[in-house]
Amino acid sequence: MTSNVAEIERQLDARLHDRLLSPRWIACVRNGRSYQGAAIVRCNVNFGDPHIEAYCSVLSGGRLLTQHDAPIPCGHDDAGWVAPVQVFS
Repeated sequence: MTSNVAEIERQLDARLHDRLLSPRWIACVRNGRSYQGAAIVRCNVNFGDPHIEAYCSVLSGGRLLTQHDAPIPCGHDDAGWVAPVQVFS
């Protein structure tokens, strides 16, 4: 099992398009959790309106696995979250 963020994003995009889905954008980040020794990559997928769905993924033998394929934990996490900085003068 591996967790190449760019490859996961590429394979997820291809899978969604193969299923005739048209995401507006996909943003992927490691979420700090692991599945069978590989870092889980959470990809937020924007389908519009806004409709953003999370896909938690790893690669197994170079093939994409998401929480829909395997018991990969995909609960809420704060990965990628940075509190906004406000400066007042």
